[in-house]
Amino acid sequence: MNIVITGASRGIGKGIALELADRENNLIINCVNNVDKLEETKSIIESKGAQCSIYSCDVSDYEQCKAMIEHCVNSYGSIDVLINNAGISSVGLFQDMSPCEWERIWNVNVSSVFNCCNIALPYMISKKQGKIINISSVWGNVGASCEVAYSATKGAVNSMTKALAKEVAPSNIQVNAIACGAIDTDMNSHLSDEDKAALALEIPAGRFGLPSEIGKIVKELICAPDYLTGQIITVDGGWL
Repeated sequence: MNIVITGASRGIGKGIALELADRENNLIINCVNNVDKLEETKSIIESKGAQCSIYSCDVSDYEQCKAMIEHCVNSYGSIDVLINNAGISSVGLFQDMSPCEWERIWNVNVSSVFNCCNIALPYMISKKQGKIINISSVWGNVGASCEVAYSATKGAVNSMTKALAKEVAPSNIQVNAIACGAIDTDMNSHLSDEDKAALALEIPAGRFGLPSEIGKIVKELICAPDYLTGQIITVDGGWL
């Protein structure tokens, strides 16, 4: 199976890549800045028996995405699974956000999903098969104070997932999203240890989730029956 994972140098993306690393899969892992960390991830993946290549590009740029997807098809013959994981957060009062900041978070979190899906779908439709998995957030479901822009982008990803799933289901392509709760990644590095401890107390499971746990859900979605599509699967330890 030929799989493209965006934003795979660390955090959830890396967790997903490592869970999918086996001899049956060819992985193309992507990031824009942390190529050294992506190399480390590649080494671990290959030690597990999977084929892996690195493609560094800015997924908010359509032409760069096109080159990445074409690289996958040219290298492995097809793209079977697309995992849109790349994303950034923005914490602060909405009225303090500049138009440039708004545009940047929208481009990285939403336009990247459009770019990759728009380019990958013709290849999937031609084969009448494919899986698209978008990594979203619980804030896309319910919204978060001081994360208005981030919440808006993830809400858009959720709606895009549901709508696109309906459009491509006749072509036997499944589109689902995972709405992640509090996951132990660098994206939560703005929280102090005290804040993290207080937040963990709010979560019925009593802890933050692990990137590897999101990776396991992704693996299950890839193997799930074709009838499972258009779903926003919340993984938050019972939090919200």
